[in-house]
Amino acid sequence: MANVFSSIGNWVNERAPNMMPAYRKHMTEYYAPKNFNLWYYFGSLAIVVLVNQIVTGIFLTMNFKPSAAEAFNSVEYIMRDVEWGWLIRYMHSTGASLFFVVVFLHMFRGLLYGSYHKPRELVWLLGMLIFLVLMAEAFMGYVLPWGNMSFWGAKVIISLFGTIPVIGNSLVEWIMGDFLPADATINRFFALHVIALPLVLLLLVVLHIAALHEVGSNNPDGVEIKKGPKGNRWDDHKPADGIPFHPYYTVKDLFGVGFFLTIAAFIIFFVPTFGGWFLEHDNFIPANNLVTPTHIKPSWYFTPFYAILRMIPSFFGTAFWGVLGMFGAIALLFVLPWIDKGKVRSVRYRGTGYKVALFALAFSFIGLALVGAGVVGEWVQEILTPMLPPLSNAAFWKDSPFWASSTFWENLVGRLLTAMYFGYFVFLWAYTRFGWEKTKPVPDRVVYDHD
Repeated sequence: MANVFSSIGNWVNERAPNMMPAYRKHMTEYYAPKNFNLWYYFGSLAIVVLVNQIVTGIFLTMNFKPSAAEAFNSVEYIMRDVEWGWLIRYMHSTGASLFFVVVFLHMFRGLLYGSYHKPRELVWLLGMLIFLVLMAEAFMGYVLPWGNMSFWGAKVIISLFGTIPVIGNSLVEWIMGDFLPADATINRFFALHVIALPLVLLLLVVLHIAALHEVGSNNPDGVEIKKGPKGNRWDDHKPADGIPFHPYYTVKDLFGVGFFLTIAAFIIFFVPTFGGWFLEHDNFIPANNLVTPTHIKPSWYFTPFYAILRMIPSFFGTAFWGVLGMFGAIALLFVLPWIDKGKVRSVRYRGTGYKVALFALAFSFIGLALVGAGVVGEWVQEILTPMLPPLSNAAFWKDSPFWASSTFWENLVGRLLTAMYFGYFVFLWAYTRFGWEKTKPVPDRVVYDHD
């Protein structure tokens, strides 16, 4: 067998001589820092989920009918009549949510260890473009099953473009292809979801990895191993604190992939809807433009930004400022490398103010997700009810004070969290721009005595 593989390798090398050098550059001769930890699993996991989405998506398109009259029934057909169709559909729907779980954690790792600092600004920008395209891809895929929440979610989200001055209404009609989400909408969303956006996503992923391998990976200490001492048991000219990505980290990533797939399998086989978080209950009802769901809300991975949209008050009868805030919350992540003027990358050696601010950012993001999902008001009401017995009396609500309303608490919490989210970027700029941060000494080489 060794001779066979050797012969095949020689045959390929003769006809594509640049393939083997490319393989060595990105795998066996790509030296990654020795001190990667748990946070560095999520990059490889994102690739695993992307492959899952592409493969299961191909099988779903074989039986899906992209029309307003047939879309919902075709999904039911896949679930009930196509052999293993229920598994493929649940793998795809669960994969969409797990994709965002992995990407959010991957982005947070970048914030923890300053992976957006020079010389990795391009890597960060390409990663943020991946995130933006992924959001568009997920939204269009969410519309395709044509359940009632899909229909109304599409109507509400697309209508947000109507807040743009002058061209807003025309833009909404152009995106929908009609005055309401209909055949034209689902057809163009299907084309973009299945063909255009996956191609863009794959291109960006390749560019993201290529840009990363040009400058080298960051590490939990924020130390540039390329600038450190040279020489190891593989090559005297390679970083002393680096090891070949293959086979060392590929084997390590396989363990993470196995653990991740075990969790994914448990969700798919036992709780595929995840209590309505991964698949909303209203989406098991056919789309009906005459019946509005009780609570119109997007998928959980959009709820932080949806909450910001809702929490910014409308001025002069328009929600333009809320829409601007929602998109601004994403845009700020793009310019983070230029907001943070700090000279130290890793949270291990940064000042206390940065650590507190980063915790506040994570807390506000999770809190906004709950506010956008509409559960915060209910939770507060449940807490207040046993403390104030009259709250459980229906008659009390007719003359109840403003602070007893669940809407009041939802708005209060949501606006405080929105201010906290945007405050992080303002604080970070001032904290690092005016030299207020007191950092710890950064070691010359990577260290291994951290948790």
